[in-house]
Amino acid sequence: MSHKILIVDDDPHIRQVLSFALGKAGMETSEAGDGEAALAAVGARRPDLVVLDINMPRLDGLEVCRRLRAAGDLPILFLSSRDDEVDRVVGLELGGDDYVVKPFSPREVVARVSAILKRGGRALESAGSSKPVSHGRLRLDPESWEASWEGAPVPVTVTEFQLLLLLASMPSRVFTRDLIIDRLHGPGFAITDRTIDSHIRNLRAKFAALGATDLIETRPGIGYRIGACVGG
Repeated sequence: MSHKILIVDDDPHIRQVLSFALGKAGMETSEAGDGEAALAAVGARRPDLVVLDINMPRLDGLEVCRRLRAAGDLPILFLSSRDDEVDRVVGLELGGDDYVVKPFSPREVVARVSAILKRGGRALESAGSSKPVSHGRLRLDPESWEASWEGAPVPVTVTEFQLLLLLASMPSRVFTRDLIIDRLHGPGFAITDRTIDSHIRNLRAKFAALGATDLIETRPGIGYRIGACVGG
């Protein structure tokens, strides 16, 4: 079955271009022109991923993301203008999986959508199997895409799960930001260090609510590795 992609943008030309490019890549697309229509379309069509513009009338993309994240972990790829860096960072911290800056190449959007939809393929290769990974009080189940701390489920996005699984699968290894990007998306994929840092902050905040103060260690000047995961 082809993946279902919902394209949300108030510019009909952008929707048309992306619909054509994603359709040519074998995906089934639908469209929405504003935030309220996007939420209705998610409920009606159950897409596998949402391509979501940040600046829209009625409800902007950030508010749409908040509401979608409150309901589940549907993957989100943000579209943003070149001068909206703050909004891009906020979008990632709200739970977006990635972003593309306008003006963009349709091929780049297709590549990023495809990378997200692989749902951890590269992280699973690093883990070597689809068996659950446990580290301290942390448990990750690649088959159900569930993360938990002492049995309590923790809602994480696709990208957050991939990142955490990668770190937990090799607990003694320190990963640079570039290596994390390569493992999750493939060599040469254009993502900034700030994107990785935003995902790390999201994970720390979500697990800290359950007492997990040692989830991920920062090695200054190097990168990240999984922490002891025994709690405070």
